[in-house]
Amino acid sequence: MGAKSTHSPMHAHPTPRPDPKAKHGVIVVGGGHAGIEAALAVARLGLRAALVTFDSDRVGEMSCNPAIGGLGKGQLVREIDALGGAMGHIADRTGIQFRMLNTGKGAAVRAPRCQSDRHLYREEATRVVRATEGVDLIEGGVESLILEGDTTPEVRGVRLSDGRELRASAVILTTGTFLRARMHRGEEQSVGGRVGEASAEGLAADIATLGLQLGRLKTGTPPRLDRDSLDFGAMEEQWGDPRPQPFSFETDGASFPQQPQVPCHLTWTNGATHKIIQDNVHLSPMVAGRIEGIGPRYCPSVEDKIIRFADKDRHQVFVEPEGLSTPVIYVNGVSTSLPTGVQEAFVRTIPGLEKARFLQHGYAVEYDFVMPHQLDASLALRQTPGLFLAGQINGTSGYEEAAAQGLIAGANAAKWIQDEAPFVLGRHQAYIGVMVDDLILTSPTEPYRMFSSRAEHRLLLRQDNANRRLVPLARDAGLVGDAALEQVLRFEEQLKSTKAILKQRFVSPSRSLLDYLRRPEVNIVSLLEEHPVEELAGLDRRVAEALEIEIKYEGYVRRQQDTVERMAREENTPIPKQLDFQTIGGLGHEAREKLELVQPRTLGAAGRVAGVRPPDVALLAVHVERLRRQLSAADDSATPGASQP
Repeated sequence: MGAKSTHSPMHAHPTPRPDPKAKHGVIVVGGGHAGIEAALAVARLGLRAALVTFDSDRVGEMSCNPAIGGLGKGQLVREIDALGGAMGHIADRTGIQFRMLNTGKGAAVRAPRCQSDRHLYREEATRVVRATEGVDLIEGGVESLILEGDTTPEVRGVRLSDGRELRASAVILTTGTFLRARMHRGEEQSVGGRVGEASAEGLAADIATLGLQLGRLKTGTPPRLDRDSLDFGAMEEQWGDPRPQPFSFETDGASFPQQPQVPCHLTWTNGATHKIIQDNVHLSPMVAGRIEGIGPRYCPSVEDKIIRFADKDRHQVFVEPEGLSTPVIYVNGVSTSLPTGVQEAFVRTIPGLEKARFLQHGYAVEYDFVMPHQLDASLALRQTPGLFLAGQINGTSGYEEAAAQGLIAGANAAKWIQDEAPFVLGRHQAYIGVMVDDLILTSPTEPYRMFSSRAEHRLLLRQDNANRRLVPLARDAGLVGDAALEQVLRFEEQLKSTKAILKQRFVSPSRSLLDYLRRPEVNIVSLLEEHPVEELAGLDRRVAEALEIEIKYEGYVRRQQDTVERMAREENTPIPKQLDFQTIGGLGHEAREKLELVQPRTLGAAGRVAGVRPPDVALLAVHVERLRRQLSAADDSATPGASQP
């Protein structure tokens, strides 16, 4: 049985009819991070998946920053790993610098990040896909969907541009930035979602015929420079952690990290940089009005930063290697779509980059996405049975957000075909649950990125306890095997026994080591150095970390759990499908409009819809209860033997 949903049951679609012509259970369109996790999840649940991609040699391509994790994102990777996904394993095998961010802050906001070798990452991702029993990697461009049925057309497969037809009971679209994609650099414009690759024009037109509400977004990428042309002595060197922590809970610490570790570097823009950009900002395709899509506010282009933060006299530039065997340097912080000449001029004003040789200039990509309020919490389109969406097609950005959605969509496509309850995570259970809930309740007006601040229960949803939170749910859902659950149970037993030992050892007649550990300035490593305990010699690092967090934050965690329990009744109160929001007098105009658009499944979800105020929710609760009683009375009167009026 899967994780309990915070929404009402989502088997709104008819039970799928098995297609006798189908070789595959599910077809996944797109070989990026979402597509990989979707296909692997389908296979883990016992169905055969076809992973269709433009170029089978570019599966798992890191189109932008060659890094995995980060604030909010690292938590997602740990959760993907706990649910049986591959991203954490691949990152551990191919990472060339590992850091735990925010170590000086509370446990709730710490997050792992690694700089990856983008070529090794792609090779390892491709190897994992090819080696997985139940996944077929198919090269080709998807031209259209195969739809059957008159009143409610069901998706039955895809047609490729070369005329081939692939049939299946469900299709997952993970098309990234490739739907009607346009690349911009100054006045230059070309078709494509990534340098050297095509745009999914036919599929974009086909999706438009489904009557879906679409939007347009924009993302960008910085120049790539030749390492040998840079002066690293003029920059600040940044190494990873001396004792790095892997992403995957299954990675063997003795052989980690597998790759040589290298530094990144930090430098800054300056007044000369800003002047060149200001003098030429009118040449930006965004400023000139050639781009209609909205870009990410949290990760703007360098020209956006100069305009929006005019009071800042400098901005950080992270100089990051793309791999061990390549001279390519990714210049993080100067994403731009200005003309090539302007890019070269302003980049060469930055300390250390004065003699930079350009291997690739920056550019912007504009693409279509589907407004995600049209999805349910299983990432299925409500109006088109058998069609699931994951990744940037849902208005998100980032490899981690895409991979997490791919896993959820893959699991739910398989479960829908098998006529099983959907696998849905609540906001109190996972960052993944927060993200999906955010998407389906508030369609993004800019590319959505996960931040720890989005998770109201983030102290419960730490990166260190993702396996303890989610492996039992994943085992119930069939996404992981018994071995993963046994590993968690052994960990819990170690934690329990370590806690008992510390409780029985005393620093003074009235204070145990466990009590002493509650003090903010005391950490478990120094405590055991000062007061050695023979039974705890060689204590597992993760057990020590989990215990210290549990002890120090015990009171806060308890209060947050109490809050979750208080919210549970409202969160799980379903809104009957028969309720017509238009008939509720007293609802604000905006609230009525948004509720009609989003169609939230529960009172808790209604309260998170943008434009719906607490008084609106209170009024809605009254009408929900009234309708519930009416429906209950009607059911009673329709029951044979019920008393007649």
